[in-house]
Amino acid sequence: MADHPKLKLDWCSFEAARYAVMHWHYSKAMPCGKLVKIGVWEDDRFIGAIIFGRGASPKLLERYGLIQTQGCELVRVAMTKHKTPASKCMVIALKLLKRVNPGLRLVVSFADPEHGHAGGIYQAGNWIYTGRTDPQSKRIYHGRIMHQRSAGSILGTTAGLVKTKATWKHRYLYPLDDAMRAQIEPLRKPYPKRAGSIDAMRLVSNQQRTDEFDPGALIKARV
Repeated sequence: MADHPKLKLDWCSFEAARYAVMHWHYSKAMPCGKLVKIGVWEDDRFIGAIIFGRGASPKLLERYGLIQTQGCELVRVAMTKHKTPASKCMVIALKLLKRVNPGLRLVVSFADPEHGHAGGIYQAGNWIYTGRTDPQSKRIYHGRIMHQRSAGSILGTTAGLVKTKATWKHRYLYPLDDAMRAQIEPLRKPYPKRAGSIDAMRLVSNQQRTDEFDPGALIKARV
């Protein structure tokens, strides 16, 4: 059992997903908007959440000829210490996502080198790497760095908020049908190298123990 834990992925509540993000994701912030939240358990122990959403940019899918309902962004992978490879959890999460959203054709995600990430989890899952994003600045709100759209949704405007320096991220794509794969495969570029001593496969912080959280308190919610 120690080498091969019992793995389960299923829908989880906003509260469970938020717990995972606040304790085990470097951002310490839940994304805004409509979310699909998938919980992860090993040996009946809650170890995190994989979260999909519409993403921070309304133009996320335009360059691929898709409308908003045909794709989404993988916005958080928030997991504590685990034995199952994160890439395996991701494969299962993508299957669950596709099953309940048959019209989806593409998932986009980003790896932030500012936090030592090069996208190891995506490389292990054969995602298509398409290079760096254009540099963008974020906003600082009450000492917290957030995307412009997130700040705007809270305040109604970003006027007066201090900007951070412009930074870029690595962009990865995961096609959900053969036609989309054929369309975006020509965009593939060599994978970037993983970041130094950072475990890019994990994308989590293990400073908190899951013992603090009772998985029995989870309320399944497909929202």
